[in-house]
Amino acid sequence: MIDPEISAGHSQEVRRGSVVVASLLMLRTPGYGYGLLEALAAAGVAVDANTLYPLLRRLEKQGLLVSEWNTDEARPRKFYRTSEAGEALAASLLDEWIVLGRNLQTIESGTEGAP
Repeated sequence: MIDPEISAGHSQEVRRGSVVVASLLMLRTPGYGYGLLEALAAAGVAVDANTLYPLLRRLEKQGLLVSEWNTDEARPRKFYRTSEAGEALAASLLDEWIVLGRNLQTIESGTEGAP
């Protein structure tokens, strides 16, 4: 049996990169932080708010997201959307993720020779 702490740590490592890709893909339709948290959770990509908000700021600083404030509501909200550069990166990372998944399935099925 695997120690749950060890398992959780490794699972977190696997999910960490997926949050970037999932956020860039979901924000092709503009959204705000809390809405993105809920949408990611509903899609099975759970992330903590203390992780997501700094990630959004970092992606914006890198030019992968653009933002604007919506002041039409009682409480102003910052909406994010994926930039052209973010779209390109998301597509590239998703392709890489898919290839890696296929390669891992090949290794798991034993069809790839051992080193």
